Amino acid sequence: MFEDQLQAVQELLSTSDKFRQLHDQYQAIKNEIETYGHVRDQFSLERLKKQKLMLKDQMAFMLNQHTSS
Repeated sequence: MFEDQLQAVQELLSTSDKFRQLHDQYQAIKNEIETYGHVRDQFSLERLKKQKLMLKDQMAFMLNQHTSS
């Protein structure tokens, strides 16, 4: 995720509480999908994937703001 913007990600992780919270939530959902995705019903799995995508979009927005300033 955001491999081409690692420096900006690290900067935001160290300076932005909001970005760090989004990142932590994203990682938690990603780990849950990887660990328990095979035992979840399809509806729950799709809901988790949508939440993960929403968090990624929010982080991308913050990254774009950070790198364009």
